Amino acid sequence: MRTSKRPKVESLINMANSPKITFHAADTPEAQSALNDLLQHYDNHAPENADIAVAIGGDGTMLEMLHSLYDLRLPAYGINVGSVGFLLNPFRPEKLKDRLSQAQKVDIYPLQMIATGKDGQQHEALAFNEVSLLRETRQAAKLQISVDGIERIPELVCDGILVATPAGSTAYNLSAHGPIIPLSANVLALTPISAFRPRRWRGALLPSHLKIKIDILNNEKRPVSATSDSTEIRDVVSVEIQQSDTAGCTLLFDPDHNLEERILKEQFIS
Repeated sequence: MRTSKRPKVESLINMANSPKITFHAADTPEAQSALNDLLQHYDNHAPENADIAVAIGGDGTMLEMLHSLYDLRLPAYGINVGSVGFLLNPFRPEKLKDRLSQAQKVDIYPLQMIATGKDGQQHEALAFNEVSLLRETRQAAKLQISVDGIERIPELVCDGILVATPAGSTAYNLSAHGPIIPLSANVLALTPISAFRPRRWRGALLPSHLKIKIDILNNEKRPVSATSDSTEIRDVVSVEIQQSDTAGCTLLFDPDHNLEERILKEQFIS
C-alpha cells in the first residue's frame, strides 16, 4: 500500500476558512476571461504561499501546472474552459471556495522516466499521463522490452510504444487501443502503437511497482524519441520507466464530477 508524507488534503483545505489560491491559466481568450472573472472575487497568491492550485484551461494546462508546481505538492483543482477537460471540473465561477471545501480528492502517482541518449547522457522526467516512444523516420522502430530485468519481447517492430498511468489511460493510451484502468487498480498499461511484429501482441497490464526498460535496436538507422507528458528527448538508445510510489499529487473534483466514476463510465461508451 502506498503511503504519503504529505498532509491530507482535508487538513490543507480546512486549515483556514479562506484557503489561499494560486491560479494557473492557459494563454487563451476563454481561460484569460475566466481568470479575470475569478480575480474579481479571489486573490491570486504566489504558489509558495498558497494552499491550493487552480488550473484554468484544458487537460494540458492541468498537466503543465502539475509539473511546474510539483515540488510544492499543492492539491490541484481544474476548471475546464478547454476542449476535453478529463482531469478538470466544469466552469462555475460562483462559490469557488465552497466547491474546494467540498471537493473529493484523488491521489495520482507519476511515472519516472530515465532516457539515455546516443551520447550516453541521461535525461530524467516525470509523466502524469504517459511515457511514449515514437519512431522519428519513415522506418518502423525496433524495440526490445524488458520487465524487472527479464526480457519479455526480444524485438517489437512498431511505430512506438507507451506506458500509461491509470489517470492517463483514457488519453493517448485509449487512442492507441489500450485498456482503460480504474484508479485503484495499481497497474500500468504497456501499449504498442501500430505493432507490425509480433502482430497479435496487444500490450500488457503490469503491476505498478515493476520497472520497464525499452532498448532501441538498430538506433542509428531507426531513431526513436521518448516523450514524458510534454518533455521530449530525441535519439534515445534506452528508456527506463517506473511509477513513483511516494511522490504523488492530489487532484480535487466536485462530488458530481468524480474522476473514478468518469473513468468507469468511459469503459461503457461505444
